[in-house]
Amino acid sequence: MLPINPRARGLIFDMDGTLADTMPIHFKAWAAAGRKHGFVYPEEMFYANAGTPSADIVRIVNRTFGKSLDPEFISREKEAAFLSMIDVVKPLDPIFDIVKRCHGRIPMAIGTGEYRIVADRVIQAIGADRYIPIVVYADEVSRPKPDPETFLKCAERMGVAPEFCEVFEDGEPGLEAARRAGMMRTDVREALRTASGTRSA
Repeated sequence: MLPINPRARGLIFDMDGTLADTMPIHFKAWAAAGRKHGFVYPEEMFYANAGTPSADIVRIVNRTFGKSLDPEFISREKEAAFLSMIDVVKPLDPIFDIVKRCHGRIPMAIGTGEYRIVADRVIQAIGADRYIPIVVYADEVSRPKPDPETFLKCAERMGVAPEFCEVFEDGEPGLEAARRAGMMRTDVREALRTASGTRSA
């Protein structure tokens, strides 16, 4: 069981790859968009940019590979491909169990790099809307992760000072955002790998 820092008075969760097992589906959606529009988004780069809004990812692809793809258009194509597969999304139980354990006991929020139109579908698919009333979407910030704006807005809406917030994240941009916000941070990747290994043993 992943512990909670005893100093934490508010919990903030990333969504993709932390609460929801969406990362393989996101990668498939990027592959589909790439086949359609003639680009490749490498898997290593995909995971390195976990939590980055889709339009910003297209800008990274453009800079890295000398492309001139339209960020908003490609982002919409990718999100449409993702939504077509959303029925298979499941919660990541080791982290979602924290949510269920703390429901009604401590304020909680979701700080995601995803846009509202997609994030709400994911949150409903995994049942997180029954437990977490506060969500900060990519649409609501001017500077996405690794900037701390997303998590600072979560803290403000929870009414908890940043230094008493604990962030649960699976991506380097999100962990850096939590650090810049002055928050406690927990990298969930090892817990998820351990749980996955236990299930497959």
